[in-house]
Amino acid sequence: METSVSEAKSRAKDVLSLMGFEEKLLEEILSTGRVKKVKAGQTIISPGVRAEEIPLVIEGTLKVMRQDEAGNEIFLYYLEGGDTCAMSITCCLENKLSEFVAIAEEDSLLWLIPVSSMDAWVSKYPSFRRFVFASYQSRFDELLTAIDSVAFMKMDERLYKYLLDKKQASGSYVINKTHQEIARELNTSRVVVSRLIKKLENEGKVEQHRNRIEIL
Repeated sequence: METSVSEAKSRAKDVLSLMGFEEKLLEEILSTGRVKKVKAGQTIISPGVRAEEIPLVIEGTLKVMRQDEAGNEIFLYYLEGGDTCAMSITCCLENKLSEFVAIAEEDSLLWLIPVSSMDAWVSKYPSFRRFVFASYQSRFDELLTAIDSVAFMKMDERLYKYLLDKKQASGSYVINKTHQEIARELNTSRVVVSRLIKKLENEGKVEQHRNRIEIL
């Protein structure tokens, strides 16, 4: 991602300006935060780490995963432009270690907000307080959807929903992932994913190519 710091800050200002923040708050966010450019596959938040900054997505997509002690992962939700992670806000404000992992799904541009400013902004600026509460609500709804998919959906339904969620997050009908990568994120086996993708292909819902899947 060939973007200078000044260009990145300008893009961040454009995104933040659309979020209804007060002008003074916008100035404080831009003066106290910093830009971070990340490559696809790069880990942004790791389990067991105490974060000092909260990521706000300016461009690109992050995926948030839950990881158990054995290293098994399950996909929870995506963060896109204008989103932040409510779980990271909670961990930061309560000085807790992170219990999840956030990874760049594609080359992304982030604006990192220092935790030290959060309390003051929540108290001082109604727009920031609404933003935090809206983030909690959005992530809570997505977590309920993730729980419902695990508890009530068959694996073929979970897989198709996963592909549609990925399409919506990336804006592309082409999913550049291997069967093994998908299996890891759905916490199942590659054999099961391969069989179900073949089933979806026979139903005319997807087409398979080498290391990528196209949603029809």
